[in-house]
Amino acid sequence: MKNLIRNMCVVLILASCSNDDYQPISYDNPEITLNIPEGFPDLNITATTNAPTTYGVELGEKLFNDKRLSADNTIACASCHIQANAFTDNLSKAIGIEGRVGLRNTPPIQNMAFMQFYNWDGNKLVLENQPLVPIITHEEMDSSILEVIGKIENDQEYIELFNKAFGDEAVTNERIFNSIAQFEYTLISANSKYDKVIREEVETFTESEAQGYQVFKDKCISCHSTELFTDQSFRNIGFPINPDSEEGGRSRVTREVDDYLRFRVPSLRNIEYTAPYGSFGQFNTLKDLLDYLDNGVVDAENLDPILKDNGNKIPLTEEEKTHLISFMKTLSDNEFIEQ
Repeated sequence: MKNLIRNMCVVLILASCSNDDYQPISYDNPEITLNIPEGFPDLNITATTNAPTTYGVELGEKLFNDKRLSADNTIACASCHIQANAFTDNLSKAIGIEGRVGLRNTPPIQNMAFMQFYNWDGNKLVLENQPLVPIITHEEMDSSILEVIGKIENDQEYIELFNKAFGDEAVTNERIFNSIAQFEYTLISANSKYDKVIREEVETFTESEAQGYQVFKDKCISCHSTELFTDQSFRNIGFPINPDSEEGGRSRVTREVDDYLRFRVPSLRNIEYTAPYGSFGQFNTLKDLLDYLDNGVVDAENLDPILKDNGNKIPLTEEEKTHLISFMKTLSDNEFIEQ
C-alpha cells in the first residue's frame, strides 16, 4: 500500500511538471521614461503605444547588432548605422550583402521618436514597419522575416530575452519589429553645444558660430526648422540626379508626378559626422554642398519655391559659408555618438 501511494505521488509530481502546465517566469519589465528635450515636438503615436521597456530595448539592441538578420549572416542594422558616425556609414550609398550597392545614402536614426516619416521618400509612417525593408531588400540583407525567426528562435539568449520583454518565449515578426523600434526610440540626440547655449549653460557661441547662426536663420531655417532641424517636409531642391533609373524620390510612394525627386528634408543634427551628403552622397563635404547651392541647382518644374524664386540658388558669400559651417558643427552631440 505504501508503494502504491508513493508511486501515485511520483506520477502527480511528474504531471505537475509537464509542458502543458508550464508557466514561464514572470519578469518585471518597466517602461523607460524618455527624456523629451525642451522645445522638441511631441512623441509620435507609436513611440507611445509601443513604449520602450527595459528588456524590450535590450532585445532590440541585440537584434540591431545581429548579422543573422541578413541572408548570409554578414550584415546587421549596425553595419550601416554606425554609432560613431551618428548611425550612418560615411558611404555614398549603403552596401549590403556580397557588396551589393543600394539605391541611396544611409540616413541617420537619431530622434526617431519624434518623426512622422521614415526613409528618404517617407515610405514608412510607422517605425515598427521599417525594419522589414532592409531585411527583404535585395541590395541590403536579402532575407525574409521567416528566415530570421528560424535562425534565432532556438537561441537560448533570445528565448530568455523574448520572455523577459513580452512575457513568453514566442519569437514573432511583430515582437522583432517592436523591440528594434523600442531601441531606436531611445536614440535621442539633444546635448550638442547648440543645445547647451540655448539652455543658457556655460558654453557660448564663438563669433563665427554666432554669425553662422544668423545666416542659418536668414537662409536655411525655412526647411530646417524646429529643434529637430527639419520641418519633415518633402522637397525637390535641385540636387544632382541619381543615375539609377529606379530613383523617383517621393513619387515612388505617392505615384504623383509632382513628387518626382522630392526627398524628406534631413535633420542637420550631427551633420558633422554624416558625410557624404545628399540622397546618394552627392557631396563629400559641407563646403561642396554650400558651393553647389550658391552656384545654382538643377532646374525642375517642381523645384522648391525657395530656390526658384532666387534664380535656382541660395546665394552665399564665402564668409557666410565659413560661418554657417561653424554653426552646423555646434549641432554635434559627442555624448550621443560615444554612449
